[in-house]
Amino acid sequence: MAEQHSAVPVAPCDFVVFGGTGDLAVRKLLPALYLRDRDGQLPDATRIVAVSRAGLDDAGYRDKIRGELPRFVPAAELDDAVTARFLARLSHVSLDIDDPLGWPALADRLVDDEKVRVFYLAIAPGLFGSVSHRLAEHGLVTASSRLVLEKPIGHDLASAREVNDAVGSVFEEHQIFRIDHYLGKETVQNLLVTRFANTFLEPLWNASGIDHVQITASESLGVGSRGGYYDTSGALRDMVQNHLLQLLCLVAMEPPTYVDRETVRDEKLKVLQALRPITGPDVDRSVVAGQYGPGLVDGVAAASYQDDAERLGSTTETFVAIKAEVQNWRWAGVPFYLRTGKRMGRRCSEIVVQFKAVPHAMFPGSEGAQEPNRLVIRLQPEEGMRLLMTAKEPGPGGIRLRQVSLNLSYEETFQRRSPDAYERLLMDVVRGNTTLFMRRDEVEAAWAWVEPVLDRWSRPEHAPRPYPAGTSGPSAASTLIERDGRAWHE
Repeated sequence: MAEQHSAVPVAPCDFVVFGGTGDLAVRKLLPALYLRDRDGQLPDATRIVAVSRAGLDDAGYRDKIRGELPRFVPAAELDDAVTARFLARLSHVSLDIDDPLGWPALADRLVDDEKVRVFYLAIAPGLFGSVSHRLAEHGLVTASSRLVLEKPIGHDLASAREVNDAVGSVFEEHQIFRIDHYLGKETVQNLLVTRFANTFLEPLWNASGIDHVQITASESLGVGSRGGYYDTSGALRDMVQNHLLQLLCLVAMEPPTYVDRETVRDEKLKVLQALRPITGPDVDRSVVAGQYGPGLVDGVAAASYQDDAERLGSTTETFVAIKAEVQNWRWAGVPFYLRTGKRMGRRCSEIVVQFKAVPHAMFPGSEGAQEPNRLVIRLQPEEGMRLLMTAKEPGPGGIRLRQVSLNLSYEETFQRRSPDAYERLLMDVVRGNTTLFMRRDEVEAAWAWVEPVLDRWSRPEHAPRPYPAGTSGPSAASTLIERDGRAWHE
């Protein structure tokens, strides 16, 4: 079994998962809670109540999860004693959200008003408001309750406001946790430490020292079983409005007075409000939409999106590239290039900060090129950081320049397993720490920025540009950055 390390236990809680038999709960939430139990973070009094319409009793649900855990928890992390303890925490309530007669059964499971109650809504966003009101009607919302909302929070600004109004009429803002699992990744959190706990970077972290920033989240998989949802969403709503903009905020934000649950979110909001609007014809110049066609991924033939989608002739985008600009003193003139897509050549999420080139070439007659320094922050796979620098290649007979990297691999450096994003975020929910979760004004500011792009794309003549599966996206995405004299980091 992988090395365990001490973890501070959280308060005892009742963890209620609506959609407890669904894909998210089975694939992410329950494995994350199992691993936190294994590392000693769940007190004995902690219980996990699954809510669904599956019609299972407690024993049936435990049997289901016993069979599913080995699929989503590595064998080295499984332990028979921990599994038995974890399964004993589980129970199941069969409930139709719209049937008031089923709710007393859930209330009967939640009798301790002193414990923290976490209500995790792993269900369709259209149900967020009705579940919140049902919880209130049956007296299940206490001062120590938390509500966790999965994305998407609406599909545009108006619907996001409706969702926020509905849940906000029941829960206080500090009780609402809008989760973005990208913010729970070790490397993303370490970005704050890298920026603000190391003196050598901060003087360069501005328009004087940085040429541009690239943020990429590429997937080699297609839409898979999410075809129905994805066809009504697309890459802009699914990835840019939340994940990529949140990463941009962490790169561009001003140093807070100290890192706290509200100070970080205050600074992120300022970045969103400083984004240059992309509207009207400017959308066509600053944004590229693509849709994957047939191709090869890892040497295996891959179908087109038209084959994967449920709607014939769909114009839903599976790729987006954007040139964004933060209009403030620190970042004036520094472009932020965002890129995300499905069925691309590799699975990779990373942030590339390219510093400006040296102002004067001091080694005339040298061999090799002196490349600008780059800080590459890898979110997945293999979390870590690389600082690319120019060095002299060893040997006599002149100077040969070569780009080398100072490499930080979290796994190799710290010699321990890095907790999954959901493990960290779920424990933050129990603690009531909202630092890594999106506040209402952040969500709505992000929607306000992407909405003009969505409006432009709603025109009948809009069509995403095709790109073969297994490539890095449509050629127009390369043109987007190359016309500025730059290139995507590959």
